[in-house]
Amino acid sequence: MSKDDVLEQTSKDQGGRKPDKPQTYTFFVGREKFETDQPVLTGLQIKAKVPDWDPSHDLVLEGHGDDPDRVIRDDEEVSLEKVHGPLRFSAVPKANFG
Repeated sequence: MSKDDVLEQTSKDQGGRKPDKPQTYTFFVGREKFETDQPVLTGLQIKAKVPDWDPSHDLVLEGHGDDPDRVIRDDEEVSLEKVHGPLRFSAVPKANFG
């Protein structure tokens, strides 16, 4: 089988169309835009993508509409599927109630 035969067969196997492009998920931390191919990340994974993340800060997910902002724990999973556009996070100093 020649190289052209293999390419033709591959094209037929895929229905004559190009292979699907991997899905990209976008989110923001502050003003910085991040992209990933993972539909779900934990708070810790999101923080790890931010250069020089200050460990004395919490990761806060900005609420949409009337929803309040909320702190995302390191082990909490966050879906990056677009519902109302890309998710927006911010770094906020940890609350000190002492």
